[in-house]
Amino acid sequence: MRAGLSPMSPEAFADFALTEIAYVKPLASGRATRYAIHAADGTRLGIADDRATAFAAVRQQDLEPVSVQ
Repeated sequence: MRAGLSPMSPEAFADFALTEIAYVKPLASGRATRYAIHAADGTRLGIADDRATAFAAVRQQDLEPVSVQ
């Protein structure tokens, strides 16, 4: 572990992630790929037509987008 950092419990990490991160995941939708936006706990927050729009929507909510495959 790095000096100055203390370990986080799983609960503390989950609480942190809920307020800081949103996951963007590609969805196969017929012939097009759309992008689902999920909270850190897996709750679907929305769907966007493209990755750039999904990332922009996440950032508008002051969250950091993270790609998930």
